[in-house]
Amino acid sequence: MRCDPRNLKKWKDELSVVLQRLDAYYKAEEAVLASQEYRIGTRSLKRADLNAIQEEIRRLNDRKDELENSIATCGNPNQRKAYRIIPRDL
Repeated sequence: MRCDPRNLKKWKDELSVVLQRLDAYYKAEEAVLASQEYRIGTRSLKRADLNAIQEEIRRLNDRKDELENSIATCGNPNQRKAYRIIPRDL
């Protein structure tokens, strides 16, 4: 991702949204772990799929790490970058 002041603001906004969603998914995971499905008389309630929730948590954590790294790198433009060099014999 390219460092640009407009991108930096956008990344910070997206990071706050990702953190809010991550918090909501952790709460959902906790609720599912407490009781996946239960019945009251003839009525039953089934919560969301635990695997789907955990997969989304992993995806959001990856995105959070990516955004945090982009923000940290953009904050310090003198940070060392790696380049690939291919020596050629001419």
